[in-house]
Amino acid sequence: MIDLKDFEYDELIEYLQSIGEKKFRAEQIFSWLHKGAESYGEMTNLSKITREKLEKDTYVSTLKIREKYVSRIDGTVKYLFELPDGNCIESVVMRYHHGLTICISSQVGCRMGCRFCASTIGGLYRSLTAGEILNQVIFAQKDIGERISNIVMMGIGEPLDNFENVVKFLHNVNHEKGLNIGYRHISLSTCGVVPMIYKLAEEKIPITLTISLHAPNDAIRDSIMPVNHKYKIAELLEACREYAGITGRRISFEYSLIHGVNDSMENAKELANLVRDLHSHINLIPVNKVEERNFEKGSGKEIKAFQEKLTSLGINATVRRELGSDISASCGQLRKKVLK
Repeated sequence: MIDLKDFEYDELIEYLQSIGEKKFRAEQIFSWLHKGAESYGEMTNLSKITREKLEKDTYVSTLKIREKYVSRIDGTVKYLFELPDGNCIESVVMRYHHGLTICISSQVGCRMGCRFCASTIGGLYRSLTAGEILNQVIFAQKDIGERISNIVMMGIGEPLDNFENVVKFLHNVNHEKGLNIGYRHISLSTCGVVPMIYKLAEEKIPITLTISLHAPNDAIRDSIMPVNHKYKIAELLEACREYAGITGRRISFEYSLIHGVNDSMENAKELANLVRDLHSHINLIPVNKVEERNFEKGSGKEIKAFQEKLTSLGINATVRRELGSDISASCGQLRKKVLK
């Protein structure tokens, strides 16, 4: 059986024509899918014959809200979505002055092994299909009853480890007949799978690429991020330069501040020297507490000093505002609890 949400728009046209349907049906069906229709019976402008044809070989995928938490502090909403096979993923909707932003997952689990991350504990179960990635946006928006206008692919999983499905999702979520979320309102975060950064650049999709850097040198990055054993920082930054040159989009960097590991003033100097020529923004993230790890964040004073050091060296750096702190909104925590 085929999930219709796994088709790109042109593929949907091709499929419908193969079963004897007119091209215009694609627009009707694509619109229904992106509005959150959960069955063909809800697609009231399709004939009974058309619906019967579709039911033979295809289905409309859905997500079940297994758990939902709403922050009393800032209105952040965290979802634990259950997939049809029983696996669970997390999505978080955050409120900003410019609208709603959703952080979505690309895989069930992760095989990248970053030592400070809860999502990778237990490894990778499987990758999500294009339709399953899209469903997080559709069903969160349907549940909240407000338009989601921004997407960050920073949830569970490494997006570039699920390349084909992620690219198909990007095409679909941007399509004018669907949710029509602009590429410039989408950010994709990667720990640094270098060959896939080059491949993404070739797609010429003008999203924002965010690099989970988290270290100012190879020695520290080797110790906390296994991907660095394969792709060293110099190689990663060269891919970033290539991406920025091809797409015309500025790279952003994420840097989790881990007390006593990567947050010294010397580390700040190293970091500034690394990224200066990329004219990038650095998003400083006080590391989240993970039960199975012994990493701690520094004091507010220490975090501010690190940021100010970068700024004094000409680097645009901000400290990420913590959202949903009362609902464990950081990635991987809720799924890990349910797995236990």
